Amino acid sequence: MNETYQNPILNADWSDPDVVRVGDDFYLTASSFGRVPGLPLLHSRDLVHWTLVGHALERLEPEAEFTTPRHDCGVWAPAIRHHDERFWIFWGDPDQGIYQINAPEIRGPWTRPHLLKPGKGLIDPCPLWDDETGDAYLVHAWARSRSGIKNRLTGHRMHPDGTSLLDEGKVIVDGDRIPGWFTLEGPKLYQHDGWFWILAPAGGVDTGWQGAFRSRGLFGPYEERIVLEQRDTEVNGPHQGGWVRTAAGEDWFLHFQQRGAYGRVVHLQPMRWGTDGWPVIGADGAPVAVHRRPGLPPQPPAAPATDDDFPGGRYGRQWQWTANPGDGWATHHSGDGLRLTCVRSADAHDPRKLPHVLTQRLPGLPCAVDVELSLDGTEPGARAGLAVLGDAFGWIGLERGADGTVRLVHRFAEAVAEQERDAGVPCLAPEGRARLRIEVAAGARCHFSYDVGDGLRPSGPVFAATPWRWVGALLGLFAVAPEGSGHAGSATFTEFRISPL
Repeated sequence: MNETYQNPILNADWSDPDVVRVGDDFYLTASSFGRVPGLPLLHSRDLVHWTLVGHALERLEPEAEFTTPRHDCGVWAPAIRHHDERFWIFWGDPDQGIYQINAPEIRGPWTRPHLLKPGKGLIDPCPLWDDETGDAYLVHAWARSRSGIKNRLTGHRMHPDGTSLLDEGKVIVDGDRIPGWFTLEGPKLYQHDGWFWILAPAGGVDTGWQGAFRSRGLFGPYEERIVLEQRDTEVNGPHQGGWVRTAAGEDWFLHFQQRGAYGRVVHLQPMRWGTDGWPVIGADGAPVAVHRRPGLPPQPPAAPATDDDFPGGRYGRQWQWTANPGDGWATHHSGDGLRLTCVRSADAHDPRKLPHVLTQRLPGLPCAVDVELSLDGTEPGARAGLAVLGDAFGWIGLERGADGTVRLVHRFAEAVAEQERDAGVPCLAPEGRARLRIEVAAGARCHFSYDVGDGLRPSGPVFAATPWRWVGALLGLFAVAPEGSGHAGSATFTEFRISPL
């Protein structure tokens, strides 16, 4: 067993991670924004190898707000805690307010979302229960895009049952009063050694740092210190995350790094408490690339699943829709393969606008993405394919022509374009089937190819994947048809694979 680990430990877009230990198990959740199901739940026993065990949020609420893609809305920066024999997750929806759900076990059943504090721009909430006094607290940040407020942290007293706040809230840290600090956000609230601690980043996701604040009381006054910053490393940011202590007393800190089209990848940093009582993260405040593993029992290599044979037409838990799912988008059946309905839409030409795209995260290392596709859609213009989605998109797949033939097509659109264009030369797919492939090289540069029965052929120029506003690029499977009446048929995807290059 290798005695060291290498960062990032989760090399894909697990944005805004938070972590909690329960016994010998560690659990992590992350932002899911407008994708459904939301609030991914990851499990580990060594803090290095993680698997996806489910999601805590079946549908986004209010449901009517998420019938179409809203990639920068929804679930922002959750906090996960374990208290009173239950798991708790709090998150901010920047347009609705602060929500809370809880469950007796990590796999549920989870309660329906409870709106703890309504309002615009309320983000990044984190609860704290004081086991000695029985008091409970909540801290949150602000999104200027909705509230006009930023760079401040607000604290509340909270009812111990997590259902209500007991005061109007007070600004407990004002970043405008700290020289050089800006965009203070993402607070995580703890108690340690007689202090209230807030670990929170500032300075922006691309160029910022991790701060620590301490006070003898929740409402301040707080002292501050920068405890993790890029220095001469390649880890820009480094941005918000969570502190966790092992059963043996080791301290570790998980945080994200913004990596463009790859989104926000997760790093694990050693942490200790200095002789002056302040946390020391990484290598004396700089991120580590390689480090000794946590002193935990060795675990076999593991990672969130990517491949899928779609047994019985069911898709694995790694997949998320781009909005609240509708009835009949995916059909269960007796064999293997994902059978997607060619849903009629006025936005058939733009997969960025389709709610019925099934997505998963783009891996952060060079890889090949392969899938087999059969188009059974009978409507002229019915299409299905494999896409790389962001502010710009590229996709390759099959389309039914007006003459009834099926063609292999490859299309793209720039971030500023509202209409797709051909990226490759269409050709006949005489069997109505194709093998589709995207090779993703360094820098998220995507090379498309296809096989319609006469061998694998390249298609079009290199496509550079782009993120959505807060979300890394996504891999997507979709089937769609132009507006009209009646059933437009379906498409079947089989043998989805992601292989390292």
